[in-house]
Amino acid sequence: MKPIYLDYNATTPIDPKVSKIICDSINGDDFGNPSSTHAYGKVAKAIVETARQKLAKAINAEPEEIIFTGGGTEASNQAILSTMMSDLTGFLKRLFARKGHMILSAIEHPATYKPAAYLASLGFEITTVGVDRQGLVDPDEIKKDIRKNTKLISIMHSNNEVGTLQPIEKIAEIARSKNILFHSDAAQSTGKVPLDVKQLGIDFLTIAGHKLYAPKGIGALYIRKGSAIGPYIHGAGHESGLRAGTENVHYIAGLGEAAVIATENMAEESKRLTNLRDQLYQGLKKELGDKIVLNGHPTLRLPNTLNVSILGCKGWEILEQTPEIAASTGSACHEGKVLYSAVLCAMLTPRHQAEGALRLTLGRYSTADDVARATDYICKTARKLMT
Repeated sequence: MKPIYLDYNATTPIDPKVSKIICDSINGDDFGNPSSTHAYGKVAKAIVETARQKLAKAINAEPEEIIFTGGGTEASNQAILSTMMSDLTGFLKRLFARKGHMILSAIEHPATYKPAAYLASLGFEITTVGVDRQGLVDPDEIKKDIRKNTKLISIMHSNNEVGTLQPIEKIAEIARSKNILFHSDAAQSTGKVPLDVKQLGIDFLTIAGHKLYAPKGIGALYIRKGSAIGPYIHGAGHESGLRAGTENVHYIAGLGEAAVIATENMAEESKRLTNLRDQLYQGLKKELGDKIVLNGHPTLRLPNTLNVSILGCKGWEILEQTPEIAASTGSACHEGKVLYSAVLCAMLTPRHQAEGALRLTLGRYSTADDVARATDYICKTARKLMT
């Protein structure tokens, strides 16, 4: 039997309906360049614009506020680098221009903190705001760190490791009051919890296709009308001049369909996943008692995400010795060195607890039987390692 898949936050399988849309597009007469004015180009252009409308509707945006990218990482890089460097056009200006300031949290995905680190290497000012023991950002801490030259705040909508949902609306209100642009990485949230960009009050939102049962290599960036941002990839004037490169028509079609599927079934699926997640947690707790510790917020959390530590065990050893499941861990041992999760460290998680962390994430094809069997496999391995 195949291992039980409990790593949906890492990536998702492509939904069959999405796969069909993509295959029909590839095998049909949709090969034209969307920029071409002849019949083949018009067909391709129509597919792209239909998908743009579908994705925009899923997050309550206007279609013209959506640009398609090569993935979530590219979308976040564009939001961050293009915003921070929008007034710099050359090396000398970059050297001598007044540098801007950016605020991010200590638990951001590398797609956010690596661009920030790059900006810091160029002389930009970067402030990293900490989180509490449950992975929650305090909006008041962000407010305290705002400076006269703050140009951008970037806080993820939900954390990819522990699932904690951030107070985005409150942070956005602070940003608006100071005329500061606000970006949120919603790669993990899209399709799992409701997203309304107007209600959230944000300027930029990152979406990753492969977290949404669409293929890898496709994503999108929401850009609020009037936001000052330039292209990240330079070339021809695709995507309203904001993302050069001929559009990936087939995958764009798939992403649009994936957004429709997720939105239509969100409430029901969220309830189902929450029940499965809680069954998994209670099952582990019943078998291992106080050896199980929850990481992340107990209620303000993605419905599919369970991050727990098994005290007295090392997470990577549990996964190595439990081939029946496919999951992730909060720490790893590589060439004799223990590497701890940056997220758990930022949450001030004790080292012995961080060592035993497991990220168990459920998805569209998870079942109650999967949860029961996974609980049994994990507990058997944990007991063996504790002896």
